[in-house]
Amino acid sequence: MSKQSHIWYQGIYEKYLCEGRGQRNGKEYKPWIRVQNFSSQGVISRVKGRKSGRVHHLMSNNELAYFYLLDWSDEVTDICEQYPLLDLDSAVDIAARAGIKYPYDNINGFPYVLTTDFMITTKQDIKARTVKMSSELTKERVLEKLEIERRYWEKNGIDWKIVTENEISYVKAKNIEWLYSAQDFNAESYESELSFMIQLFKNNGCSVMEAVRLAEEKFLLETGVGLTLFKYLALNKKIIFKISEKLNLNDMKVSVVK
Repeated sequence: MSKQSHIWYQGIYEKYLCEGRGQRNGKEYKPWIRVQNFSSQGVISRVKGRKSGRVHHLMSNNELAYFYLLDWSDEVTDICEQYPLLDLDSAVDIAARAGIKYPYDNINGFPYVLTTDFMITTKQDIKARTVKMSSELTKERVLEKLEIERRYWEKNGIDWKIVTENEISYVKAKNIEWLYSAQDFNAESYESELSFMIQLFKNNGCSVMEAVRLAEEKFLLETGVGLTLFKYLALNKKIIFKISEKLNLNDMKVSVVK
């Protein structure tokens, strides 16, 4: 529910609908809010997701961190960010029944479309999650809008919860972000090098940096390529390590996935 940076009226609402925002899923999904449309606190980001294969629009550092955790999870199959409460009549009615003032544009009087930060498809079900700083949960107006959101998804049979900074593993998220720098790496011509590194981890218990050095020396690779190979293996879960802990590449246990 990020703050809008321009006047909101029915023409923009219909334009968004015609663009297909907030509809479909997977690679075809288009978020209702994009980073160029709205102001936001913190760093706004565009990140390519591995599950969807598309660019995701994240409105804060906390959303970014939570996104990495979701995209890494084997239980999650799809992530739709900035997901709209598109049934405006229902949302307005829910607010009225709860005695909550629904948000309207001050100039045109057109109702805003509220959004949920993440609509998450898992192997079991669909979940709606809103990311908020815990300090925001002391503000009455914030709580009112969240109550509209909660009741809306409850009416639609969707599990909805708030995620605060207390539920986010920032170390794990940063480690995943580090690995994602290799997601566009073309590994087709490095099969021998990748197999070599896997064997080093399997047979010799090498540290990451030792395996990187040996691979670069054996195959005459440019400095840095060996580390990219490691990231590629970890990103594709050919090898695993304690990703929730701060990385020490000179002394880190790596296991090969069988």
